Amino acid sequence: MHMSADGSTAAYDEVAELFGALSSPARAALVHRLTEGEHTVGELVEATGLSQPLVSQHLRVLRGARLVIAHRHGRHVCYTLSDEHVAHVFLDALHHAKESP
Repeated sequence: MHMSADGSTAAYDEVAELFGALSSPARAALVHRLTEGEHTVGELVEATGLSQPLVSQHLRVLRGARLVIAHRHGRHVCYTLSDEHVAHVFLDALHHAKESP
């Protein structure tokens, strides 16, 4: 493995964690939905057809990878992408996957 300019692999570890968090089709679907804006767990359940416990579990993984953040609005917790770079990385990868070989 090639090292970064400072001799460490820390940056590569973070990139691998990001792509690892996106390696699940269910998590990719959640991130795709969040590229449109803020959503509650209930909205994500409805949009994806996944169960509420499964959506919550996947959101925990995405939060752990610092890809999404949660905001409390009264009784509801809303999720958004942590920053616009996450949307760009995801949407670029999605467009690349949809291109003809």
